Amino acid sequence: MMVLLLVLPLLAALLMLLLPKVAPLLTLLTAVVCSLIALQLLLLVSEQGSQFMLLAGWGRGLAIGLEANNLSSLLILLTTVLQLLVALYAFTTYRRDKLGAGFWPLSSLLQLGLTALWLSRDLFNLYVCLELLGIVAVALVSLSGDKAIKPALNYLLLSLFGSLCYLLGVAMLYGAYGVLDISALALQWQANVLSSVALALMTLGLMIKAALWPLHAWLPAAHAAAPAPVSALLSALVVKGPLFILCLLWLQLAAASQAQAMAALFSLCGLAALLLGGVAALRTPFAKSLVAYSTVAQLGYAMLALGLLLQFNQPLFAAALWLFVLAHALAKAACFLAIGEMTATLGGKRLSTLKGASQTMPLAMFAFAVAGGSLIGLPPSGGFLAKWALLQGLWLQGNQLLYLLAIVVVTLMSAAYVFRVVVLAFDRAKPVKADFAPHIMPQWLALLPALAVWAMALYSEPLLRLLKQEGL
Repeated sequence: MMVLLLVLPLLAALLMLLLPKVAPLLTLLTAVVCSLIALQLLLLVSEQGSQFMLLAGWGRGLAIGLEANNLSSLLILLTTVLQLLVALYAFTTYRRDKLGAGFWPLSSLLQLGLTALWLSRDLFNLYVCLELLGIVAVALVSLSGDKAIKPALNYLLLSLFGSLCYLLGVAMLYGAYGVLDISALALQWQANVLSSVALALMTLGLMIKAALWPLHAWLPAAHAAAPAPVSALLSALVVKGPLFILCLLWLQLAAASQAQAMAALFSLCGLAALLLGGVAALRTPFAKSLVAYSTVAQLGYAMLALGLLLQFNQPLFAAALWLFVLAHALAKAACFLAIGEMTATLGGKRLSTLKGASQTMPLAMFAFAVAGGSLIGLPPSGGFLAKWALLQGLWLQGNQLLYLLAIVVVTLMSAAYVFRVVVLAFDRAKPVKADFAPHIMPQWLALLPALAVWAMALYSEPLLRLLKQEGL
């Protein structure tokens, strides 16, 4: 199943180059098949435990190793389902948005890169996955035409710099230990100057690629310039890949002394992202930029949870971290698709374009409001589950009043920028006249992930149990 999840999107992307007319159908078919396989893999792993395989018959250390555990299987399922959803949205709006034929093979390669990343446990293989993700993501951003060239170029240059930092750290570790498999490397790990410098370089590169504060400058412009389906994929999935590797480094490799030294910095960066990203979302006059700055802010929750997990080693923080990732992916896909549909139909980029949108496009506006409720952390959404796990972990640690107060403040800020859109949409003034007739299907597709993030409450107990057992 792991091999099929890698081979199918690759074959589909190659076939799309030969048969461009059937590319949309191939994308949809591949996403459906991969979603079913991913679900089967998740069920297998939950029943029998982690699955591990070495490709091509080589021994450990030489072969490319793939490992599917509870978390990676869940992330693969999330990737394939969102790929299917976004592909359906792109198919229904293809002629209006003029995405170009390149979207279909690129989105399949994006799925390939993410799936390989979730399964890899070798530092160099992870580098290859990062490079594939970066190149494909830049190409997808550039599909918007001339207006996207500058943001895409900035994204490319910063992504390459991040890759260089990561690769330099990998080379240092290989020179010192002679292995790059994470489990084998962990057995030899020593908390010395060389390993600390290598970790610092790799962390710098990954924070750039994941747009974690304060290295997030490329993200708002790139996501705002990209077409709505691309923005949904980038915000929901692509920035989570480097974050996943960052957690691998600090939770499975770093020594306890190194982790403790970085814990406060990660927590501080998380709080700063939540505060300053929220301020930027409140100040921007553009609709997609607001959602993009919200991504910067919401990633702060994951950073904060990682810092607290390194500091206290509390399983609830591991659950909170990955619940934030899952809830944010679903909510942000819904937000970008809903905002993209409203701005494309109403014909403007500014927030003022959304005035009266509850009358002209009520379904899309409802999708944004429902997804925004999860970003705020309203019960019983996935965002609430993640925040509850975080708050409960802090409460159990005791004497963490500063963190608790900070979370309350940034929650109010999240509510402020979400309601900034909602208030405009319910403005009783004459609504903006639509440039196109609103389509129902894209609005429903934007609503589906928003409903899914609220449905997470139905599976809260198994999710919490799974994510507390296995941080990675």
